[in-house]
Parts: sequence; C-alpha cells; structure tokens
Amino acid sequence: MGIMRKAATAAAVSGAATRAHNRNSKPTAPAPTAPAPAAPAPAASGPTLEDLAAMHASGVLTDEEFTAAKKKALGL
Repeated sequence: MGIMRKAATAAAVSGAATRAHNRNSKPTAPAPTAPAPAAPAPAASGPTLEDLAAMHASGVLTDEEFTAAKKKALGL
C-alpha cells in the first residue's frame, strides 16, 4: 500500500505545481497599441475654393459650374 500512497501524493503535488505554474505564466491583457495615424490630407488635385470663387467672380464660371466645382472640391 505504501507505493500507492506515494504515487497519489506525487500526483497531487505535481498537479498543484502545474496549476500554480499555469496561473502565474498566463499572459496578462495585451499592451495597448498606439492609435492609428490620421489619414493624410488629400493632395490638392484641383483648384481651391478661393480659385473657384475668383473664377466665378470674373465670369469664367457660371453659377451652375461654380456650384458643381465647389461640391466636387468639398467632396460632397
């Protein structure tokens, strides 16, 4: 009977040690990551609103053309 008792004791000790090891070695919550950088401003691919206003004031653009170009420049 002595050998069975030793085996049971060894198993119990081994199990407790394994549980303690697993409990202490689990990773904690992941480190917070830096926020994603803001999207870069779109490259100026057309006239600015000031340019459009100047062209409208000088008569190069009609009211309809100015309104359409302004909406396009503003991304609407």
